[in-house]
Amino acid sequence: TDALATGAGAPYWDGLLAGELRLQKCTGCDRWHWPAVWRCSDCGSWEHAWQGVEPSGKVYSWTRTWHAFGGLEGITKPFVIAVVELAAAGGARLTGIMDDPGKVEIGQSVSGMITTTPFGDSLVPAIRWQA
Repeated sequence: TDALATGAGAPYWDGLLAGELRLQKCTGCDRWHWPAVWRCSDCGSWEHAWQGVEPSGKVYSWTRTWHAFGGLEGITKPFVIAVVELAAAGGARLTGIMDDPGKVEIGQSVSGMITTTPFGDSLVPAIRWQA
């Protein structure tokens, strides 16, 4: 996980490792940022705070995958990756695997569980969405 903990998004990965979803919020204008940035595109501030966010929201988009991608061979197929819009973070959107790849709908309410996902020979922190 050392490779994850670099760049502007390092506190996100540190938060997942600690069992908490943390997202970046500009202290100048209160805009939520994801992916993480060094400088706010709205007000130009370089100052941001990382805040704990409830991992729940609504499915914004999703895709079902039946074949392996490099590093994801350890995930049972088919699997669904959902893009979830977080109400508690100004509509910031996060991706994650749906626990139940059955029926998934745009606008469906989901909650996230922080866990790990196999990637190659490692387990990386991840969010799994549950309807």
